[in-house]
Amino acid sequence: MFEKLETIERRFVEIEETLSQPGISSRELMKLTKERAEIEPIVEKFRVYSQLKQEKAEAEDLASNEDVELRAMAKEELDKLSKSMVALEKELTILMLPTDPNDDKNIFLEIRAGTGGDEAGLFCGDLLRMYTRYAEKKRWHVEVMSATESEKGGYREIILMVQGSKVYSKLKFESGVHRVQRVPATESQGRIHTSACTVAVLPEVDDVEFEINPADLEITACRASGAGGQHVNTTDSAVRIVHIPTGVVAECQEERSQHKNKEKAMKMLKSRILDKLESERAAEISADRKSQVGSGDRSERIRTYNFPQGRMTDHRINLTLYKLDEIITGDLDEILDALGANHTAELLKNQAN
Repeated sequence: MFEKLETIERRFVEIEETLSQPGISSRELMKLTKERAEIEPIVEKFRVYSQLKQEKAEAEDLASNEDVELRAMAKEELDKLSKSMVALEKELTILMLPTDPNDDKNIFLEIRAGTGGDEAGLFCGDLLRMYTRYAEKKRWHVEVMSATESEKGGYREIILMVQGSKVYSKLKFESGVHRVQRVPATESQGRIHTSACTVAVLPEVDDVEFEINPADLEITACRASGAGGQHVNTTDSAVRIVHIPTGVVAECQEERSQHKNKEKAMKMLKSRILDKLESERAAEISADRKSQVGSGDRSERIRTYNFPQGRMTDHRINLTLYKLDEIITGDLDEILDALGANHTAELLKNQAN
């Protein structure tokens, strides 16, 4: 590990020298600035570690001194330095873990009602509010790409674009089936019903990393449906795009401008195609790998929201919290931090094997 750290530090110095030179192009400047930002935390920790290592060597020399007091002081210093170095080694090990290249990206957040009829549609609306309020706390920008409302409130499907710092990094573990247990307002007998919604989190794809042949696209302008103002019923501003080779579909109807809807639908399409291709590649490696959304069946749950008990349980990490009111209004940090910590622990375990 330490040889790799030394290599990273040398690379950091090279970048600093290149950035200080005149005449660097804006594209190269952007590329190097990003690389510098990625490795700077590692270099800072490694430099602190190297300083401690030097101080430890000096303390070891003093520990062999004939003076009793100096030896005692040196031993105390050695203990302190050793503990600090062990702690830094753990931090450096975590910093050196493979990073997800999508962590800094914006996302498309797709929420769909699964089993449970009208109640699933209402729960879809609850999840929408949960994520949008969490986004507000993080000062992220949320934009509706398309929405299909259900008959008795809520949504059959809603797709958002969420933009901000580390959005995918925070929300990438939300993909899967979310189950709700509660007494519906229409239930006269007070019986608890179980419904489900599926959530998909797709990183936005940059144009430079993924291009689509225009000949492979079938683009249709159509009249928007659902709520959205008077223009919904008077203009064909909604855009539906089909990628013929994969069958992937994306549509956007939230803008008055057909051009803007087309632009947004293309972004969504690229993310869906890339997700489909990556899922297929992963399936070749692991035949039993399920897609991130699943069928929407109650049994494929990743998380359960039990309203009568005020309980939320994440089944992947066996985390149960009795503060459902806070969670459903956007207090997600404790859950997301726990999922992130579990992911880091898994990476460390895999690295050790």
